[in-house]
Amino acid sequence: MSGGRLMPCSPQEISSLFLFEKLSPEQLGRLCAEGRVERFDVGPVYTEGDPATCFYVMVEGTVVLSRRVGGDDVEVSRTSQRGVYAGAMQAYLGDQVPQTYNNSMRVTEPTRFFVLPAESFAAVMRDWFPMAAHLLEGLFFGSRNTQRAIGQRERLLALGSLSAGLTHELNNPAAAAVRATATLRERVGKMRHKLAVIAQGPYSREALAELIEIQERTAERVAKAPVLSPMEASDREDELADWLDDHGIQEGWRIAPTFVQAGLDTDWLEQVAATVAEDILPGAIGWLNYTVETELLMDEINDSATRISHLVDAAKQYSQLDRAPHRVVDVHELLDSTLLMLSGKIGRGVRVVKDYDRSLPDVPAYPAELNQVWTNIIDNAVFAIGSTGGEGTLTVRTAREGDRLLVEFRDTGPGIPADIRSRIFDPFFTTKPVGEGTGLGLDISWRIVVNKHHGSLQVESAPGDTRFQVLLPLTDPDPDPDPSPESETAEEPA
Repeated sequence: MSGGRLMPCSPQEISSLFLFEKLSPEQLGRLCAEGRVERFDVGPVYTEGDPATCFYVMVEGTVVLSRRVGGDDVEVSRTSQRGVYAGAMQAYLGDQVPQTYNNSMRVTEPTRFFVLPAESFAAVMRDWFPMAAHLLEGLFFGSRNTQRAIGQRERLLALGSLSAGLTHELNNPAAAAVRATATLRERVGKMRHKLAVIAQGPYSREALAELIEIQERTAERVAKAPVLSPMEASDREDELADWLDDHGIQEGWRIAPTFVQAGLDTDWLEQVAATVAEDILPGAIGWLNYTVETELLMDEINDSATRISHLVDAAKQYSQLDRAPHRVVDVHELLDSTLLMLSGKIGRGVRVVKDYDRSLPDVPAYPAELNQVWTNIIDNAVFAIGSTGGEGTLTVRTAREGDRLLVEFRDTGPGIPADIRSRIFDPFFTTKPVGEGTGLGLDISWRIVVNKHHGSLQVESAPGDTRFQVLLPLTDPDPDPDPSPESETAEEPA
């Protein structure tokens, strides 16, 4: 903090300031006795984060207040109004809160201040306005405790919603695996029965060897089956059904779809017919049908198990279990895990577009907290799209902007009206109906991005085009040792 030049303190002059106009002569005398008037030349008066030692009331001049956002000082107020105040405004709370300046102040012209030491300011508040001091103290801690409680409740609600969505996503592949396993058991039983029939039939050793070789080649073909369009699949099913009927295979219409799914065609069946004797062709086709069905069922079980594994991995990535709270991360992994966790809530009506710049480097971050930011912003975007009929597009884009990494969320909702746009990051401000929003999601997100990651969070909005932009530094300027966003208050300088 730079020092000013001491000047005489006139009780009459300070009584002309709106903050002191109702004080008695004795009270004004005490202020002049314990405080002082200082004149500051152009430059800084105090710096954000330094110990808050003084309470400043401007007598004349011009002051500029700023806050540190990322690596930049962002101007939040500029005024020449006499009587404006800043500095140790929370001194009356004593040791209950950290007594540091929560902004920086500088003057743009020679400026005079009435300066009162923090201890004296706290004492006169308690002596002259005891009821007001108690009310302000209750308001401060009540608001902070309410904010913390509602913030925890909001996270629990979000966790419940995510759990419901994850359960739904897990249920589908789990149910598919159970159904496929039951069907596979049935098909294997029929294969054993068919094998017994074949073994007891009039088949030579050479015919059985040929049949087994065809079975192996058929299984290999299933693994390489091409993806057909619905029209192509339908045409091929008709061709196979006709071929089976022409060769005396009963219920060819039932077998044909399975063979088409496995990538078999009439050329393949001609090879089979040319390999085995005509009298054992129906049995061979039936045997191959069971082979194909078991291969397809095992593929379905494998796909279901893989899907479950991916969901579990996404849940671990989202919650950051067993990982350091602050580390270097790939934001794309965080975004993908959050989108997957929220897929049930996003719904089918919202088209998700990923426009990622995969060349971006990893960044130092608190990944669990960034996932919370993504969750809050995506949840708001989905709600906005839902308010216009439930159908729209959510675009998630990453890019590099200078020495920072950009993560942008764009939705096609109705937009944020200009008259409330400046308030959306305020605590408890929400546009959602009562009971559907606490008004803390964006406030928490702002504090995580700005206070914890030294980045910035901003919004641009027009009907059909709302963009929340998160800018994160590519290098770690000064990691905060406390990863909890609740350790930061949302107080702005008065």
